[in-house]
Amino acid sequence: MLTVHWRLAELWTTQQGRELTEQEKAEWSACLHYNAVYARKLSALYNLSWAAYATRDVEWQHEICERIERLEHDGQLK
Repeated sequence: MLTVHWRLAELWTTQQGRELTEQEKAEWSACLHYNAVYARKLSALYNLSWAAYATRDVEWQHEICERIERLEHDGQLK
């Protein structure tokens, strides 16, 4: 789980008890934006992995799986 996901959970829990401050609302929005970008990147990589599997390109699939692992671990493609 990425730090942004922990913060989203924290903000969601906070808003269950009280209204979020303007700063917290800005953080909420930024976290949701980051999460959407992250989900799109991860989805694209899963789709590429399927394409590599379907074409039996094992080397390409391994490269994509490494990218998926990096993205899931630290949230960044390097």
